[in-house]
Amino acid sequence: MLRELHVTELGIVDDVTVLVSPGSTAITGETGAGKTLLVEAIELLLGARADATLVRQGASEARVEGRFEAPDGSEVVLARVLPHDGRARAYVDGRLATVAEVAEVGSALVDLHGQNAHQSLLQPAVQRGALDRYAGSPALDTKTALRQAREEARQIEVELAELGGDERSRARELDLLRFQIEEIDGAEIADTSEEVTLEAEEALLADAVSHREALRQAFGAIEGSGLDAVGRAVSSLGDRAPFTDLADRLRAAQAELADLERELRLATDRVSEDPARLEQVRTRRQRLRDLCRKYGETLADVVTYADETRRRLSELEGFEARAAELEARREAANERARDAASALSTARQRAAAPLAEEVTTHLRELAMPAAHLEVLVEPGALTDDGADDITFLLAPNPGEPPKPLAKAASGGELSRAMLALRLVLSEAPPTLVFDEVDAGIGGEAGIAVGRLLADLGKRHQVLCVTHLAQVAAFADAQVVVEKREEGGRTVASATPVEADARVLELSRMLAGVGESNHARSHAAELLERAAQRRPEVTQ
Repeated sequence: MLRELHVTELGIVDDVTVLVSPGSTAITGETGAGKTLLVEAIELLLGARADATLVRQGASEARVEGRFEAPDGSEVVLARVLPHDGRARAYVDGRLATVAEVAEVGSALVDLHGQNAHQSLLQPAVQRGALDRYAGSPALDTKTALRQAREEARQIEVELAELGGDERSRARELDLLRFQIEEIDGAEIADTSEEVTLEAEEALLADAVSHREALRQAFGAIEGSGLDAVGRAVSSLGDRAPFTDLADRLRAAQAELADLERELRLATDRVSEDPARLEQVRTRRQRLRDLCRKYGETLADVVTYADETRRRLSELEGFEARAAELEARREAANERARDAASALSTARQRAAAPLAEEVTTHLRELAMPAAHLEVLVEPGALTDDGADDITFLLAPNPGEPPKPLAKAASGGELSRAMLALRLVLSEAPPTLVFDEVDAGIGGEAGIAVGRLLADLGKRHQVLCVTHLAQVAAFADAQVVVEKREEGGRTVASATPVEADARVLELSRMLAGVGESNHARSHAAELLERAAQRRPEVTQ
């Protein structure tokens, strides 16, 4: 709720601070004293257009600040600054913000009912929500089920999109995957190191004649003079003790040469010219290189790619079954959404007439004897809020067709219509501001307005700009706005009044003067009667 309003250099307001209490507060004062400026200050905190003409003559800028207590107990400070020249600024808790941000925060804290269109109840979405809350669980529970069903349908849509795209792209991908798997499987890669083995074999086969001749020469050299020379060296040393180590090494070399002789003979026998095998090796190596070029750096990468491709192929081949399952689930979710929307429409239609009747009853109390409200429920596009367009229609005068609220009433009539709605609809921002709610009424009707505002003040903080003493008397608190001349300039002030000062203000409102004994007596009596009938504030 609004705890403090500080306004500087706005119109005739020089520097005014108003501390606001819970319950209902009446803002009174003579015509032109500056009451409307306080309402305009609050409008600025709700995002109203900044008009440089509002800046006090001679001032560089006007400033409006509102300190609010949020429903969770935290404090929120909103501010608007209107330069005489330049661009207006907005602040939330001292942080520079956009007007839209200030409006979003402010609209959750304050609803203003007056001549201008700041009233949230003029918005179709708010009217729809208000009707649903009035209908209670038949509407609210059904709307929850509707939203759950539609969210499930949206999630299934995402799964379908991720499953494989459209039919043509899916068919193209299937063909490609099958080709790739067939190509890799056709290579029959049993050993991922096959390329290394084939490379060595190709090197041997490609120069078989030269390799065989080289092996023969090596074999001949060892078989002949090589072994004989080492044998003679071993015999020369014989059993000479000082050279035993050298003799042992010569014997080891003799044995090694004999083994090399055997290996060279076998290697020579293994090397043969085989052009057919060489061609096979080269063809195989080229095939493996082609696979690596397409599917991975190594044969191991190619095998891994094949495994992944088989998994994707399995997914796509199972698409029809999976898609059919998802389609069935989506249709079931959509069917639940349609059923919930239908049930929601029924609940709204059942609640529309009782809501209209209750509001119309209050309109009669508020000096609108021929007025009546209608709540129109019409078919609309299916959304998360149902398949209905909700419109609150008002016929303020006899013989006039009902029209949407914003177009049906004058400022005072609209304020009273909003008061009647707020009395029936319990959910609203913490602070409600009513301007011109008493326009064109008086007497007992004024008393009814005052009593109903006080009743609304049990649940919300209510600020009401009024010219009627009957309305002001029912308020829990009263602030008087006055203007005076200082240094040749008109200056407005806002002062809380209590006890005798409040009686004096009420007598002025009753008789136009404050010193009439009759008016003072009437004002005191009015305050006493209002106090007896005023409900206790429970905020």
